[in-house]
Amino acid sequence: MWQSTLSRFRADIGIDLGTANTLIYAQNLGIVVNEPSVVALNVRTDTILAIGSEAKKMIGKSPQHIQVIRPLQDGIISNFEVAEKMLAYFLEQVSIRRWYRPAPRVVVGIPLEVTEVERKAVEDAVLSAGAGEVFLVEEPVAAAIGCRLPITEAGGSMIVDIGGGTTGISVISLGGTVAWKSLKLAGDKLTESIIQFARDRFNIVVGETTAEEVKEKLGTALPTEQDLAGVLKGRNVVSGLPEEIPVTENQIHEAIVRPLDKIIVAIKETLERTPAELAADIHGRGLILTGGGALLRNLDLAIQKATGVPARVAEDPLTAVVRGTGILLEKKELLELVAIASVRS
Repeated sequence: MWQSTLSRFRADIGIDLGTANTLIYAQNLGIVVNEPSVVALNVRTDTILAIGSEAKKMIGKSPQHIQVIRPLQDGIISNFEVAEKMLAYFLEQVSIRRWYRPAPRVVVGIPLEVTEVERKAVEDAVLSAGAGEVFLVEEPVAAAIGCRLPITEAGGSMIVDIGGGTTGISVISLGGTVAWKSLKLAGDKLTESIIQFARDRFNIVVGETTAEEVKEKLGTALPTEQDLAGVLKGRNVVSGLPEEIPVTENQIHEAIVRPLDKIIVAIKETLERTPAELAADIHGRGLILTGGGALLRNLDLAIQKATGVPARVAEDPLTAVVRGTGILLEKKELLELVAIASVRS
């Protein structure tokens, strides 16, 4: 009776624990946290100085005694202690823990093909941060649910979720994943490619933040006639002095085309492994692009050109996964259908 009464006060939450950003959905409130997955740590005192947006501002600008850490790499936890503190901070910001509230149920989106050890690390970190019960769901499945795709029907739905560290490609039918492909290659790799291109082509060292800004402004998955121009700001390798180099969007396309081609090849390979009936459904319905990588200009056109399958960018692709976790909080039967078995049971 007492537990039943308390459950009405419980604020269950959904988490998209991403390499680049962490998003949190609180029941009855919607998306309440959307922050970079970054922590600034003072190594002299072993104290956290900043988390989220404030920490990201310090990337490439901090003195030696301040480390700016991304506790997730390739979509998995690489620094458990820092990840736990980051999650605890975000959950505290949500104010889900009150003396009169039981610990919340938490649904977390995770990449495809993670190991049991990696899954346990996520569960442990979320539980240590204040959760009462944890459910893990593959990110492409959560994204498909967030896009309201009919994944429980006997028909093929295809989702391509391009995050910061990983790209997950799934064909889903009857609530299960029929064909899939996972790449440890996504938005961060495109940024790294721009940094390498600047060094190789122009002999300048460009910071991560600058490369991201150029990617967002000039990045394109196909060459264009318009060929917009911008600048790369960095340090000349030879002189050691600051320098600005003019660049065009076609040059940035050249910089990122190789990792993009690998993503497109993975999509084609997934389609080739898809049963014929589901492939026919996908050709009719098209595939959906989610995640921050889906915002790259002309990516949908590049995929359609390479595969012959219609492609479109989801509405608000950055929040598709966390919106899916929010829907699962309300639909117990669907959650039981798609949740990955806990490694703790």
